[in-house]
Amino acid sequence: MYTECIIKKFNIFKTFSLKFVTIFMVIRMDNVSKIMDELIEKINKASIEYYVNDNPTITDQEYDDYYNELIRLEKKYPELKKSNSPTLRVGGKVVDKFEKVTHDTPMLSFDDIFNEDEIVLFDERIRKSCPNASYTLEPKMDGLSGSLLYKNGVLVRAATRGDGLIGENITHNVETIKSVPLKLNKALDIEVRGEIYMSKASFEKCNKEREKNGENLFANPRNAAAGSVRQLDSKIAAKRNLDFMAYFLPNPEKYGIKTQEESLKLLKELGFKTNYKLNGIAKGVNDIISYIDDLGKKRPDLPFEIDGVVLKVNSLDDEAKLGFTERVPRWGIAYKFPAEEVLTTLKEIKFTVGRTGKITPNAIFSPVHVAGSIVSKATLHNEDYCLDKDVRVGDVISIRKAGDVIPEVVEVKKERRTGNEVLFKMIENCPMCASKLVKEDANYFCKNSLCPARKIEGLIHFASRDTMNIDGLGERIIEDFYNMGFIKSISDIYLLSNHKEDLIELEGFGEKSVNNLLNSIENSKNNSLEKVLFALGIRHVGKKTAKIIAKRYKTIDNLINASEEELTSVNDIGEIIAKSIKKYLSDSNNLNLIEDLKKLGLNFEYKNEGEDDKLSGMTFVLTGTLEKYKRDELTKILENKGAKVTSSVTKKTSAVIVGDKPGSKYDKALKLGITIYNEKDALNIIK
Repeated sequence: MYTECIIKKFNIFKTFSLKFVTIFMVIRMDNVSKIMDELIEKINKASIEYYVNDNPTITDQEYDDYYNELIRLEKKYPELKKSNSPTLRVGGKVVDKFEKVTHDTPMLSFDDIFNEDEIVLFDERIRKSCPNASYTLEPKMDGLSGSLLYKNGVLVRAATRGDGLIGENITHNVETIKSVPLKLNKALDIEVRGEIYMSKASFEKCNKEREKNGENLFANPRNAAAGSVRQLDSKIAAKRNLDFMAYFLPNPEKYGIKTQEESLKLLKELGFKTNYKLNGIAKGVNDIISYIDDLGKKRPDLPFEIDGVVLKVNSLDDEAKLGFTERVPRWGIAYKFPAEEVLTTLKEIKFTVGRTGKITPNAIFSPVHVAGSIVSKATLHNEDYCLDKDVRVGDVISIRKAGDVIPEVVEVKKERRTGNEVLFKMIENCPMCASKLVKEDANYFCKNSLCPARKIEGLIHFASRDTMNIDGLGERIIEDFYNMGFIKSISDIYLLSNHKEDLIELEGFGEKSVNNLLNSIENSKNNSLEKVLFALGIRHVGKKTAKIIAKRYKTIDNLINASEEELTSVNDIGEIIAKSIKKYLSDSNNLNLIEDLKKLGLNFEYKNEGEDDKLSGMTFVLTGTLEKYKRDELTKILENKGAKVTSSVTKKTSAVIVGDKPGSKYDKALKLGITIYNEKDALNIIK
């Protein structure tokens, strides 16, 4: 009895002790969690003050102490680690692939304008509907658009713009950007849009590191930023020190906001970096032009690259009234700065061989920084171009980027010649295979179909994005595979799986990347006929022509059997194109290639039968100022329906679409008795 009593007392004590320990542990864990929350709040606040506001309020030592203590606690209590912890900034998350993200509100881009006249036209168009409109003026950041989604103030998703409707999930990389708040200053459900970019200093540092490691250099900060956010391993993005500038709220009315200016203020209050010091407000054209001139002067000294100014109607009521076209907002526009010109010295003229055998002279010059990137070469097009400009090796030349993208030689500074310059002389033999060149019109061609340069360029074209779109088979890899003997012809691309084990052993490759490449090659077999036609590299057959032909003939066999005369009768296929197609499809080597590709499983049939081509065979001309669409917008709509849009009225014109204040095209249409539609009638026909 006594023993039983002792055991009962012991069990009661044991139960009480376990409960006490459990309660103690819960209290302790709760305290640890609170401490971690306090550390996170202090560190995130310090990060915003340092990276966003450029106004640090604690010392580096204090920051390090807080950060190291948080790391220690997270290691000891991993189950308590928070989703908004600043330790996420170092990266470490790895994804297998980029998931698709559908934007709740489309991420549309603005139309571009390039001069004062277009600014005046934009302002006039706005004032027809909104006579008292004012504008916000913001630097046009040269990066890539990103969308950040917050739930209860915590970042839950980041995505690229993609095609405007569907982007890619890049949350694991955006979490590493120090100027992106992981937790907002207010617990809101909100989407924030802005620009992911790389500063000039980070770009230079990144390229120095890549040069040191023997890696290819990034062309410009925009490319560097775009490449960084599309890394599967977030540690790579973390090392590249990306930045984020917020500039837009898709649904500002939810937060009681009435102007774009108020949107930008809210973004700053939430903890985002904005361009508030550089942004401006304009009441009219003079204010806009003055702002552009002023920002243009500041441009070289800014810490980041910009390529223009974004004009947005300030009032959200005005914005709603103006609305959207099918592809762009009517309430905003992007002014692009004129192409920047710099001087450099022409060191060499190098001749290259294209996929059709065309020989192109290229200017090789001392590297210069122009429009956000370092360039060292530009095309000189052909012999006539070089002779007209009187280009000589040793000349001082001015370089700019056409459309801020493609480097071009603007002029030769002849007044700076010393007399030691070397006259241009067109070569007579192919620089790769030494075959005698043949001149056709303004260009010279290597006619040797076995020329290595022609074959490599043809392979590069075949695999490119606009043709077969074989991901992982870029220029450098094709050159390497050609030189190693893996790919000598187009058919060899579809036999690469036979070399799988050898490819895995190559430096820079591995089983995963090789599998991805082989899957991409396999998927390309399903492309529609127009893709294959363009990929084959038939002279004069571009993307648009390939589509017209594929749509008309449906299969490659039908096309092979078509006569030159029949081809010429197809809309937009002239005599030159018809001759080129027949010449290609009469060559036994090309026919053998097509048969080989068929056996390897490539599709040679037109797959896009569901497309709307109700206006096929019709030719339209547009004249006057249209109300609902710009001319290029309506042109695109008509072409997507199968119609052709030309600039001049002839007897073959099906109809003329007339807007306000039509010109001589309207008079000519009346004279020829051609059908005339106003914009409303034309849109009804299209629908």
